[in-house]
Amino acid sequence: MGKIKVRVLGDETLENKQKEQSKIKAHEKKLVKGSKGGERIVAVGPSEEEIAKMELPKEEAEAKNSPAGEKKAKKIIKKPKKAAPHSKSYQTAFANLDRSKQYKLPEALIMLSKLKRSNFDETVELHINTIEMGISGNITLPHGTGKQVKVVIADDDILAKVAAGKIEFDILLADPSMMPKLARVAKILGPKGLMPNPKNGTLVRDPAKAAEEFKKGQINFRTELKAPIMHLIVGKMSFGDKKLTDNIMAMIEAIKREKIRNVTLKSTMSPGIKLEV
Repeated sequence: MGKIKVRVLGDETLENKQKEQSKIKAHEKKLVKGSKGGERIVAVGPSEEEIAKMELPKEEAEAKNSPAGEKKAKKIIKKPKKAAPHSKSYQTAFANLDRSKQYKLPEALIMLSKLKRSNFDETVELHINTIEMGISGNITLPHGTGKQVKVVIADDDILAKVAAGKIEFDILLADPSMMPKLARVAKILGPKGLMPNPKNGTLVRDPAKAAEEFKKGQINFRTELKAPIMHLIVGKMSFGDKKLTDNIMAMIEAIKREKIRNVTLKSTMSPGIKLEV
């Protein structure tokens, strides 16, 4: 006698729902563990090859997704600028310049002329390190500086312009009687090194006479407020070796050799040349 199938009478809807749930659970187990027969589960969607083709490089993806990434991408694409090469004569002269050597003044001036590479009349400068701070004075160079210097004498109109932030001069001269009025603009003139002072010859009893001296080429020198160093103009390249020698030697003697630690000579566009003092 065969098996007897017993069917429970009742709500068929409930029975069908249970069957559907059983099928779903069985399907989920297959997805996680795989079937007994070693069947592979086929994923629905693009293949790995298609995904690889669709993927953007990291830099491009960042550029599209954020402003920072966009800037980064631009930097990556940007080609580096090539530095403008120096002339052959400059490269030859620079190759012969020993940056560690101290040159005698005649040698240094010859080297300076070889290093000239601009079309304009370059300014010649001395950069002097002193053994101490607080060194100051003034000197009229034998051949001037070659620079047009605007010298004014302090009066009410000049000080009103200074108070308004308009400084249209290189040197300000004053009589000692102007000191109370000058004190009102000291905070503006002081940091710029333009405050009249008896030590540098700008606070004098006869400002008109002093103005003539400054126009002839008299210059002030002093160390910086926070470092024992001076930056001085001693002429133009067009002066030639003789005039530049006279001006440089006069400047060194005015500062005094024993107070000088080292001196560097240069023009506007040249590297520094160390001088033997």
